[in-house]
Amino acid sequence: MRCFLFFLLIWANLTPLCIEAKTHVNVIELIGAIGPVSVRHISAAIEQAEVDTAECLVIMMDTPGGLLESTQMIIKDILAANVPVVVYVAPSGAGAGSEGGGGITMSAHVAAMAPGTSIGAAHPVGVGGAIADSTMAEKISKFSVSYIRSITEKRGRNADWAERAVRESVAITSQEALALNVIDLHESTLD
Repeated sequence: MRCFLFFLLIWANLTPLCIEAKTHVNVIELIGAIGPVSVRHISAAIEQAEVDTAECLVIMMDTPGGLLESTQMIIKDILAANVPVVVYVAPSGAGAGSEGGGGITMSAHVAAMAPGTSIGAAHPVGVGGAIADSTMAEKISKFSVSYIRSITEKRGRNADWAERAVRESVAITSQEALALNVIDLHESTLD
């Protein structure tokens, strides 16, 4: 009986070590212009990260921007995600351009950039760089300002800078983005 109790105590003390869950992070890339394929790619990755019970999903991103409708769908998916989403603008030389790149970065639970990257120049333009007539351009610009402000305010980031990125097409470096509270981390590596 003593031997049985002894082994029972040893087993009870070792069991937490045997069943301790290993944590992991899911990582995907978003490279190039943002469009419908990007929406499906990110939506599926968020869903998979939730199924995998990942600690988070990291989106390594380098984009000049893209379609406003696709950008909004991605932002909605990130804001509704049940897993933290980290957007990491990388590698060095990459960018989070236009409203697509900037908006997606600032909608993330954690926004990070590698040294030598940039973010901004978010003034809306039409497909292929076309500029709408003045009335339509004004409507789109006002909507874009309110949209980007709402995202950055939700995440506690610099909404005034985000508005300038839309209204004035300002862009900044990764170091400036950290100093201005546009991003949370300035990191050289994914680790």
